[in-house]
Amino acid sequence: MPPFEGDMGASGGSTAIRAASLPGAFRSVAVPAAAGFWRKLAAFAGPGYLVAVGYMDPGNWATGLAGGSAFGYSLLSVILLSNLMAMLLQSLSAKLGIVTGMDLAQACRARYSLAPRIGLWLLCELAIIACDLAEVIGTAVALKLLFGLPLVGGIVVTSLDVFLILMLQRHGFRQLEAFIVALLIVIALCFAVELVWAQPSIGAIGAGLLPSPQIITNPTMLYVAIGILGATVMPHNLYLHSSIVQTRAFDRSDRGKREAIRLATIDSTVALSLALFVNAAILILAAAAFHGSGQTKVAEISDAYALLAPALGVGLASTLFAVALLASGQNATITGTLAGQIVMEGFLDLRLPQWLRRMITRGLAILPAAAVAGVYGDGGVAKLLVLSQVVLSLQLPFAVVPLVRFTGDRALMGRFANGRLIRTGALLVTTIVITLNGVLISQMMVG
Repeated sequence: MPPFEGDMGASGGSTAIRAASLPGAFRSVAVPAAAGFWRKLAAFAGPGYLVAVGYMDPGNWATGLAGGSAFGYSLLSVILLSNLMAMLLQSLSAKLGIVTGMDLAQACRARYSLAPRIGLWLLCELAIIACDLAEVIGTAVALKLLFGLPLVGGIVVTSLDVFLILMLQRHGFRQLEAFIVALLIVIALCFAVELVWAQPSIGAIGAGLLPSPQIITNPTMLYVAIGILGATVMPHNLYLHSSIVQTRAFDRSDRGKREAIRLATIDSTVALSLALFVNAAILILAAAAFHGSGQTKVAEISDAYALLAPALGVGLASTLFAVALLASGQNATITGTLAGQIVMEGFLDLRLPQWLRRMITRGLAILPAAAVAGVYGDGGVAKLLVLSQVVLSLQLPFAVVPLVRFTGDRALMGRFANGRLIRTGALLVTTIVITLNGVLISQMMVG
């Protein structure tokens, strides 16, 4: 792929010549310059929904079910806080891509020396593998629940989804986004129907949105809470968003960039509001269907599937649950592939065929999932799913810190550098993430 000239910064200097992020889709979606606000927003809408997929992948199901069945509505505040943090971080990610013309991985390559760059790349690859592990397990469980396919067989079948991804990408980025949005609508509708059947307590939901000190003092609750954080604020999504906003061909002037930042922020905030609904719905459903009846240890997706219909008194409830899970796994698979491509190309300037990149990542996820499923069965797979989300949370600071640093750097961002309010909020989010992870690591070492 030939290089492109970097955008002009506010200081008037040009960034170094570098290869475009996601070269096959780079600036492939036109944003009409002379159109009104709503038409421009419609043209810009899409990247936020690809990002939102990562915030409602199968890993969220494991942590949401565990939290809802064990602690009722108490961890709703963690889901709300996590999504608010995600909205801020994703807006910063989009701004980085729009202003600099670099994705986060490329920015790390440009600003850091070899050793920290390689370290950050390896940590990000670990996060992508952990995320892919959740997708493999979630899809395999859904195939087992819907079609009776053995768990190990379903895990192996997930390797074939590389062909689905290649087929979608061949038809253009806009079509890929449409497919993602369609599956998101399926997931949201399934849970909307489930909540109508579950009839949760509105008062208990309201109380659960208020933080409780017990979340910090109870080690078990804290472990699940940080798992929710890891499942919600996805580190590789910060790399993904900074790249896919560059699929839009918008006016590259300062005025055009400012408008693009506003449109991208609206897009991601609306999309993440949908993710908030789905994440909250999973926990609320588990709290209403299981915790209230004394079934406080429903942490496995297959157990929830088996118990949901009897708990709600509706036979279709379990089927809708499995359909939403399958849609979630397939959606997350697509965005995980894009993130893997962006990270490898951005950090290393190494370009592999999409199918090969996908098979490497999927293979690294399939092997441990298949081994655990074969030896320990559903119970081991459920524990592996929750653990994968904690791994994501532990990696999160290594993506957040560079993002906050870069977007606050006036030499890099010019007049678009974070203002005092955003800078304070970003630093607060970073502190919360690092503190919670530190508490988790301490408790794991003591335990």
